[in-house]
Amino acid sequence: MTSEFILVHTTLNSREAAEKFSKEITSAKLSACSQVEGPITSFYWWQGKLEEEQEWRCTLKTTQEAYQRLEQKIKEVHPYDTPEIIVIPILRGSKDYLNWVEANIDRVSH
Repeated sequence: MTSEFILVHTTLNSREAAEKFSKEITSAKLSACSQVEGPITSFYWWQGKLEEEQEWRCTLKTTQEAYQRLEQKIKEVHPYDTPEIIVIPILRGSKDYLNWVEANIDRVSH
C-alpha cells in the first residue's frame, strides 16, 4: 500500500462538538471512519497569550484524492478561527481495511 491513504487530525473544544463534527464529515463520505478521543490537554499560543484548554481529537481516515474537499469542509464547519488540520500518511496497512476505506469515500466532487 502507498500513502494514497491518510489520517487527518483536528481538535474541538467539547465532546459534543467533536461528535457532531465527526458525524457530519463521515456522513458526507469525506472520511470512511472518524474517531473521537479525549479529553486531551492542549497548551498553545493564541493572540500572544499561552492558553491551556481541554480538547477532543478527531482522527479522520480518508484518501489523498478526497483531501482537498475534506479540508474545505473542515474549514467550513469547524468552530475555530484556525483549526488544526494535520495530515499523516498511512505508509502501510491491511489491504482489506484500506480497500474498505477507499470504498467508503465519495469520489465525486460536491
